[in-house]
Order: sequence, then C-alpha cells, then structure tokens
Amino acid sequence: MSARCIMVQGTMSGAGKSLLCAALCRIFRQDGLRVAPFKSQNMALNSGVTRDGLEMGRAQIVQAEAAGVEPDVRMNPILLKPSSDVGSQVIVNGVARAQMTAAAYFSYKKRLIPDILSAYRSLAEAYDVIVVEGAGSPAEINLRENDIVNMGLAERIDAPVLLAGDIDRGGVFAQLYGTVALLDERERARVKGLIVNKFRGDVGLLAPGLRQIEEMTRVPVLGVVPYLRVDLDDEDSLAPRLAAKAADQPVDVAVIRLPHISNFTDFAPLEANPALGVRYVERLGELGEPDLVILPGTKSTMADLLWLRESGLETAILRLAERGTPILGICGGYQMLGETLRDPDGVEGALPTLRGMGLLPCETVFAPKKTLTRVCAATPDGARIDGYEIHMGTTEVRGEAFCRLEDGRSDGCRAGNVCGTYLHGLFDSGEVTERLAAQLCAKKGVAVEIPPAEDRRAYRERQYHLLADGVRAALDMDAVYRIMEGKV
Repeated sequence: MSARCIMVQGTMSGAGKSLLCAALCRIFRQDGLRVAPFKSQNMALNSGVTRDGLEMGRAQIVQAEAAGVEPDVRMNPILLKPSSDVGSQVIVNGVARAQMTAAAYFSYKKRLIPDILSAYRSLAEAYDVIVVEGAGSPAEINLRENDIVNMGLAERIDAPVLLAGDIDRGGVFAQLYGTVALLDERERARVKGLIVNKFRGDVGLLAPGLRQIEEMTRVPVLGVVPYLRVDLDDEDSLAPRLAAKAADQPVDVAVIRLPHISNFTDFAPLEANPALGVRYVERLGELGEPDLVILPGTKSTMADLLWLRESGLETAILRLAERGTPILGICGGYQMLGETLRDPDGVEGALPTLRGMGLLPCETVFAPKKTLTRVCAATPDGARIDGYEIHMGTTEVRGEAFCRLEDGRSDGCRAGNVCGTYLHGLFDSGEVTERLAAQLCAKKGVAVEIPPAEDRRAYRERQYHLLADGVRAALDMDAVYRIMEGKV
C-alpha cells in the first residue's frame, strides 16, 4: 500500500519549511507511524554522507533523524551545490553527475523526473507517511515550466499542500495572499492549509488578519507557529549565521566565512561550548587577534584561496600563525594550508596550479572522483571522532598526521600550531571540542570550568522533541491528518 503524503511549501526561501517538515516527521513518528522525508531537489552547500557512501542535503538528513530512520539518498535524489553565482555541481542519487550553468540545468532538469519519481515511489512503498518539502516559492512564475520541486511535483505525486509564510520578516499576509493569487486554479486547489511561521508576540492580535486572509484565499489557517529556539542545522550554507556567541566569552574563535563556505554546521558544537565565543569573519578589519582561526570547508577551494589572498586575510593569518596562534583547516580549508594545489583535470576551473599558504607540509591534487565516506577516528591524545569526508582530490602528507582512522589509515596533517583534516563532524562527539576548549583556555591563562561535552546525538534528540512539541501545540494536527486522508 502506498504511503499517505503531505507537502510543505513556502512563500519564500527561509520561510521555515525545513524545520516544519522535521517537526512533522517527529510528530508522525511519535504517533507511531513509519515516516520518511522527501525533497526532490535541494540547493545547498551543506551536505552529508549516507551509510552507503552517497551524498545528500543536510536538511533531509536532519529530517530523517527526526523521523528516526537512516538517511537515504532517495529522500533527496537531486542536490545542487553552487560553485558560482550562475553554476552548480549536479548530484543525482548521491553521485556527482555534471557541472552546469543555471540555464543549462533549467533545460536539463526535466530529464531527472524519472529519477525523482522512482525515488519517491520506492519510499512510498516502504513507509506510512512521506513528508515532502518544496523549495523556494511555488509562485516563481518564470520557473513554472517543467517544475520538479513545488507544484509540478505535487501534481505528479498527488500531494496536498500546506503553505507556510514567515511573519518574522514581516508582510506575512501579503506573502500568503500573493503566493496563492499567483497560482493557477488547479494549483490553488492543492493548497489545503496556511501556516504563519516564526511568530513572536500575542497571537490574539493576529486574529483579525487571520480571518481576513482565510476569506481572501478561501484556505484555512491551520496554525500560528511560534519562533522556536531549537538548535538544529540550518539548510542553506549560503547564508550561515554570522554571529553565534556574545563577545564576552573567554576564548575568541574566528571562522573565516569563505565565499563558498560549506558544511558550516561543523561549528555548532563549538558555538554551544560556554568557553568559546565563535564569530564568522569575512573582512580583514574583523579578524583582530583571535585565539583560534578556522578555515572551513568550501565548494571551491582554489577560488576561495584567491579570495583569501586578495582580501588580505591570508597575510593576516600567516602573521598570526607565525606568532603562535593555532590555525585549523577543515576539508577545503585544510587543502589551502598546504604548499601547492594542483588541478590537472580542471576540476576547480582553468587554473592548473596554485601556491598554497605553506603552513603544512602537504600537497593536494584535485581529481574528478569525489571522496564520500563516513569514518571513525581518534586524535593522538585519544579524542574520538565520528565524521565524514566530502571532497575532490587527494592530499599527500610529508609530516605528522592529524588523526588515525579506525581502519589504520591516517588523516590530515599537523605542524606545530597548525592542523588540517578532511573530517567534517570533527566536533560532534564532544571529545575534540572539550579538549580544544581546555587547551585554548590554558594557553590564554584563563580558568574556566568546562562541563563535560554532551553527546551530540542525545542533545539533538532533545531538540527534535522540543521542535515537535512546539509545532504540535500550534498546528491543528487533526486537520493535517484529515488533509492527508483526502477528507478536506
């Protein structure tokens, strides 16, 4: 028997679709149903690796965790990873297929409909409920032709739609009305409920507007969801949070916000540590004298290294390193710290060779094949790491390794106060974070009581329950069930 489904679309990017879908996944799981998330096409630099070594969007990994199931590329068959303002790497069923301009992909994407429908139907045979997430807005009338992620998908899988608007940004009634008005008659019939999302204040003051928007759109408002302060991964790595902690923390950690920063959620455990003040830096004048500099992952290592060089940040980081400031590079950031980057196959662009920052005795050669794997590892002082690799190319190391993988291989490189590693999720187990905070406090000569780091999985489970409880209390779930059963 095929699963029931419910689709959440938004009035814009950032309306909160991803977390609403995660909440519904956890609610249905709490109600005893087998539930899986689905997003046909995701555009994000924040991705992860499945158990079988395939790549998918981080948002659907979060939703799978909320549903209590193993992340599966069928939940996100198409992933677009932007490499420029007009181009992306196209990943199909977890494997990189091509690099395309936006115009080329617009013409190409209709060929992906069989992949999308095959993935969805396979999930629908295995689960009771599928929670489907749209992308951006269904009212992008210039993109309606061959749509594969909003109303075009809803029609193909016969999904009822909930439309969410973001009141925190203002203009939520215009958002909801304008979106419904721009849909054609058949598409409007699919919209079964409206959701006002991210509300702060007295709901009673909204009542007149809610009644009017129901009359104007002829669609019921199913709930006003409050601004929920839950600590879960953001979807869009193109807009990472730039201010994570107040500046009064004992230790100052500067993460360089590279133009193509990826997997910025690596740093969420650092942000949660009471000793660490994490800030994101994108201008030379913002760097100052931090206690730790981190070069994060990036989709375009060579381009971002040139940006670092041209911005003056590279020179400033080299001076900090010379004075003994710890420098950590992760994935693309690790590649930058080496002596040379070579690209004989043009994977990164037209530049065949680029001088690295020269802080680590290693050299990277890019290659078309992408490394995708989950790993367990340990640092020389015994800190456990549960991480994953997503990168193009290999790095030859002539010095000390950063850590040792469970299978005996080494990863990364360290030289004095500079370290680099390919492992995303470096801080998730808590052990590396705890030891890093203690070392930085000791180096700075500050005494801070650092509580034992909480296991990240247990912490995230609490966040999923908080999210589900907040959305369940705000949303008319009886109406949601009736919509899924075709009674509305």
